[in-house]
Amino acid sequence: MKNLRLKAARTMKDMSQEDLAKNVGVSRQTISSIEKGDYNPTINLCIAICRALDKTLDELFWE
Repeated sequence: MKNLRLKAARTMKDMSQEDLAKNVGVSRQTISSIEKGDYNPTINLCIAICRALDKTLDELFWE
């Protein structure tokens, strides 16, 4: 399932996939795969992404 909330939050912070990837220590392809729903990130990566985007886990990853 696509993660449109992640993409929207990233866009609102004016961050590219590359910017977010560098911030959380993964590749741009990993961020792309998460947004497309092709990759299920670890809880630690989810937390890092939330911190980078000033969002909660509920806001980005839970229905």
